[in-house]
Amino acid sequence: MAFTHKHLLGIQNLTVSEITTVLDTAESFYEISTREVKKVPTLIGKTIINLFFEPSTRTRSSFELAAKRLSADIVNFNLNASSAAKGETFKDTILNLEAMNPDAIIIRHSCSGASHYASTFSQSNIINAGDGSHEHPTQALLDAFTMRQEKKDFQNLKVVIVGDILHSRVARSNIFLLRKMGARITLVGPPSLLPEEFKKFGVEIDFNLDHAVKGADVIMMLRIQMERQTKNFFPSVREYRNLYSLSAQRFGRAKKNAIIMHPGPINRGVELTADMADCAKSVILKQVENGIAVRMAVLYLLLGGKDREAID
Repeated sequence: MAFTHKHLLGIQNLTVSEITTVLDTAESFYEISTREVKKVPTLIGKTIINLFFEPSTRTRSSFELAAKRLSADIVNFNLNASSAAKGETFKDTILNLEAMNPDAIIIRHSCSGASHYASTFSQSNIINAGDGSHEHPTQALLDAFTMRQEKKDFQNLKVVIVGDILHSRVARSNIFLLRKMGARITLVGPPSLLPEEFKKFGVEIDFNLDHAVKGADVIMMLRIQMERQTKNFFPSVREYRNLYSLSAQRFGRAKKNAIIMHPGPINRGVELTADMADCAKSVILKQVENGIAVRMAVLYLLLGGKDREAID
């Protein structure tokens, strides 16, 4: 099935077939990163702008590498060295960049809905690289790609997502995607960070991590997002760690072939112990590696790259 969207703003409006198209396309791009010459002419002549209003290591770098490996030209927007630091509005920033005729603009912003707003007036393809606490679609796609590599099938896969669910755009995008693909999801965290209203998404809620991880196929740990919290949601980091950190003992309750995931950045010793982050069951760095292939696929599908033969 063709991917006909002009923008990638979230997971909610994607069908199962479209999600599968992205994952299958990423599969075809995956081995490019293992070649001696890591470049194909698929998007030669295309120009992409990385417009990040929030700090990023993995997402920004992997979009840049994805564009370069497809032979596109990419410009990284530096917020502190831009007119946005002088008071230029979000809309005017995009309109001025668009006057330079880019083909796509990748946007990360602290405000939920920023990318959707940009798509209402922008002529370029808009890709949401994370908007506030709303969505992070390419993270969910690379997470799904990693799960498919490790588990082959999503049907009835038990995925446990642990941590600051309330503020997590990663959790929301993963819930939307994994539910569409047939996985079973259990959300875990302190009640203050896990509202009962999440049940409307067709997930289970559990406030006891020791109980929730029993029989899990995938355990995805999330960072406590202090930068988005306006009040104290738990008494102390120490108490949170005691109740919700993934230790070897807790992980032992999951299935023997379970995997550990984390979107990064990791707070070692808080959401999981250092030995769990680095153990053989951790696919955290594999997620980072897969992010390039998935973002190559997204750029290719949105920008109408040359025939697939160009990647061979």
